[in-house]
Amino acid sequence: MGFNNLIRFAIHHNYKFMKRKFHCSAEINPYWMGHVREGLERGNPKESEHVCIYRIPRNMRQVEPKAYIPNNIAIGPYHHGRPHLKEMEDIKMRLFRRLFDPSGPNGSAQLDEAFKELESLQDKARECYAEKIKFSSDEFLEIMMIDGSFIIQLLREFSESEFNKVDDLSRWMLPTIRREMIMLENQIPLFVLTKLYEITNNGNTSLESLALKFLYPLLRSGSSKNFPQTVKADFELQHLLDILRSGVRPVIGGRDQRGSQTNMIHTATELVESGVKIKTHDTPKLLDIRFGNKLLKKLVKELTIPTLHISDHRGTVFRNMVAFEKCHKRCYPDVTTYMFFFNRLINSPKDVALLHQNGVLNHSLGCDEEVAEVINNIAKEIVPDSSESYLYKAVNEANEYVGSRYAKKRASMVRNYFTSWVVGVTTAGAVFALAFTVIQTICAVYQHKRKGKSLFTIFLETFGFVDSSNSASDNDINNNNNILESKT
Repeated sequence: MGFNNLIRFAIHHNYKFMKRKFHCSAEINPYWMGHVREGLERGNPKESEHVCIYRIPRNMRQVEPKAYIPNNIAIGPYHHGRPHLKEMEDIKMRLFRRLFDPSGPNGSAQLDEAFKELESLQDKARECYAEKIKFSSDEFLEIMMIDGSFIIQLLREFSESEFNKVDDLSRWMLPTIRREMIMLENQIPLFVLTKLYEITNNGNTSLESLALKFLYPLLRSGSSKNFPQTVKADFELQHLLDILRSGVRPVIGGRDQRGSQTNMIHTATELVESGVKIKTHDTPKLLDIRFGNKLLKKLVKELTIPTLHISDHRGTVFRNMVAFEKCHKRCYPDVTTYMFFFNRLINSPKDVALLHQNGVLNHSLGCDEEVAEVINNIAKEIVPDSSESYLYKAVNEANEYVGSRYAKKRASMVRNYFTSWVVGVTTAGAVFALAFTVIQTICAVYQHKRKGKSLFTIFLETFGFVDSSNSASDNDINNNNNILESKT
């Protein structure tokens, strides 16, 4: 009975299944087909070769948004017109008027020439922005003219005032404006600045040199007079951020001077425990890091790092340099490599303190913990390209040395016997006591030998088994025996 019901159930449902209508193909919607065809015909437009000013990638922006967004001044079209930035527009106009002084002998002629040149550069300038510019032709050219003139006049007045001040900008405002002028989203193309500088230039100083004088204190406080004199770029310089980035890079060369870096550097504490001497050297090229021999090739190694000053708890300068290297494919990721080097070198406040003691790292932040956090956070959301590392030789040689038998034994001894000042003093005291005992024993042997005592007698006296005042020398005993024999 149950079996018959099962068959009846199967036949019933199979009949319903067979009654359903299935379509091997659906009716094609002509709208979406035409839309796809239109996209195919338009093709995939290639990114312009002039693109060099990018929006910050979302994953990087989320880590530290304020490091990428200007809060005082807008340079270029990306942030132009924001309400909280309008206060600086009056100051920009005042510097623009001082650059093209209408009362000067050439002010009007220079302004007309600038208008003409910028109009011819408009299309190329627009192509420098990765995001489509919403402003009209007139609005865009006005932005290029006013912002570019502001930058040129600011650099000139700062240089002429012996790097102390600029009219219309207070001392507290200048560092803030300087920091926001190197934000990636706050740039205008360098060729626009170069053209304005050439039209209004009366001296022999290059624009790159003026820019480095103005921007370099971001990396070393009060270093306007000790800045890189030249900029060695592998590719054409793009904007102010790129000038500063290229100015701190050492002369590396092309791909022949780069290689694969398989591992990261050890921490500063681990390097010192292994016998590496960390020191600084006086060069404005911050990225010029070296590892080599000191005096003895196998026993003493030196890691030489130029002094870095951190005064910004957001790491604005390095974050924007790293963002530019991530977005711009036509440059080497040297600053990114540098930051990953420091990210691994510093793993704790102890590493920060150690680098500070050796003159490698100075900061004006609250504590060593904050410095370690700033440096470690810069490397977040970034995957390093280890195939073209300019530090591959230094890092690989340092890791090879730390992995050697001598370095491992030395590091183990340091960790076991010199982990704190108490343990260190105790260990040093024990070593000193042992050395003093050895010296005392040698002196005692020497003195007792002069008295003619045997080594066995000296041993007993040295360790207190025999009173030296009551013991006679072996010669005295022999003499007494000879006297007794002669009397008998």
